[in-house]
Amino acid sequence: LATLTTSLLASATFPRSTIAFRSTTSQSSPKLFQFGSKFSSTTRVFMGDNKVALLDCPSIKLHDGTKHPAIGFGTYKVGFVPASASSVVADSAATNTIERTAKECVGDALDCGYRFLECAEFYGNEHQVGEAIAASGVPREELFLCSKVWTTTIEKGPAAVRAQLEKTLQDLGTDYIDLYLIHWPVPGKHVEAYQTLEELQKEGKIRGLGVSNYAWEDYVELKEATTVKPLVNQIEINPFLYRKNTIDNFTKDGVVLQSYRSLRDGKAFSDPTLVKIAAAHGKTTAQVLGRWCVQHGFVYVPKSVKKERMVENAKVFDFELTEEEMAVLDTLTTPETIQTFEGLYRKCVNRDTSKDGTMDGVKMKITLD
Repeated sequence: LATLTTSLLASATFPRSTIAFRSTTSQSSPKLFQFGSKFSSTTRVFMGDNKVALLDCPSIKLHDGTKHPAIGFGTYKVGFVPASASSVVADSAATNTIERTAKECVGDALDCGYRFLECAEFYGNEHQVGEAIAASGVPREELFLCSKVWTTTIEKGPAAVRAQLEKTLQDLGTDYIDLYLIHWPVPGKHVEAYQTLEELQKEGKIRGLGVSNYAWEDYVELKEATTVKPLVNQIEINPFLYRKNTIDNFTKDGVVLQSYRSLRDGKAFSDPTLVKIAAAHGKTTAQVLGRWCVQHGFVYVPKSVKKERMVENAKVFDFELTEEEMAVLDTLTTPETIQTFEGLYRKCVNRDTSKDGTMDGVKMKITLD
């Protein structure tokens, strides 16, 4: 019977599925996401629909031809909260709120089907991410690993940047990183750090280069002094901080946007507009936020320490928001939110460096919206 069952499963066919959604940009044709090419029918039967959907998730083509998964698992404050994290600065008790280790959480994420892991030196947990990867048995070629070099290392210079990459590779248990980013545009230092990444890319230790938290003006400065155009810019993007002019500038120049705080740390889940749209689709407000990111073409990077939420957050490819719903969500950003962003940008470009707390070198006029 076992032999017969295996034979039947092996010979079974499962249809490919394609989800088309309306483009909310100026493009007239719909974007298409295709699923179903990676895994055998036998494997699919035993994995379950949720995991299959994640493993077969859509990809976004970067300007160098690389296919970037459209969804990933963020590891910030997963198993470890950095000392200078805003929550710790505001509340010293925040360091005592760790629920589970990063190894446990990342292990769950991999088991759910996440294959893009968003990491960073600053997160302080890359060694546990590496332990989770090793314990999972997931082949390296199935993973898309992204990390970022922190401000303190950037300030120290090229040798420190090189040493940190080696540490990241060792911690993650790999000999190359798919995407390596400058975490913040440290004044007077970020261009030199990026030039070091260009050298490391030539050496084969980095597949793709990118930036994070760059204003358009930071990007222009970088582009004028380097030869390899960044593939991505990782910034906060959600309906409550939708900086359309900045996003349009990067998109027009071929740079894909990775979205962090896609779910706004859960602080907007009870927003009436989100609640109404979620009810119309039989979805949660978290899934509406995720779908908004995906439908705009941003890389969606949710995070959670709870496995059931990891599954929930990923269910964003089986429904479509209407043009009217997208338009309403696009209007939720307020002047106050933009002002808050400006303050955070000015504070964070020198964060943890010798110039922390000062405006030394900080660009005071940037594209805010």
